Amino acid sequence: MIPDVLLKLIRKFEGCKLRAYICPAGVWTCGWGATGPDVRQGTAWTQAKADERLERDAATFHRAAGKLSPVLWLEGDAKHSAIADFCFNLGTTRYKASTLKRRVDAGDWHGAAEELQKWVWGGGRKLPGLIARRKAEAALLGCGDAGADR
Repeated sequence: MIPDVLLKLIRKFEGCKLRAYICPAGVWTCGWGATGPDVRQGTAWTQAKADERLERDAATFHRAAGKLSPVLWLEGDAKHSAIADFCFNLGTTRYKASTLKRRVDAGDWHGAAEELQKWVWGGGRKLPGLIARRKAEAALLGCGDAGADR
């Protein structure tokens, strides 16, 4: 079951566009932030398709975050959803090799919240949407003030 908090995070920060567009990272995107080989120039979805894809992708990243950091299964929906949202946004490959993952695995939630604040860059500049997203994720880790001075 996908936690409501994860779906709310994704919906809030991705928004839903039913026609494919190029995101700030230069990737074709459609629906609630979906990417992949089925999303390219000219792709158009119905709202039902976008919602179905969100459910599928959220479940995939929720499982992946828990597999990469099994401690998340014991920490409750908020912390697990924060990291699953990060993985949804930036991918599991980046998470897997990150200091963020090492902090999560060690149960260092304040350190993890600080690490999240480093992942706010896109196209060579700080993006306000990513700053807000990382702060929301940090709040779910129980450290809403982490990195506030950045």
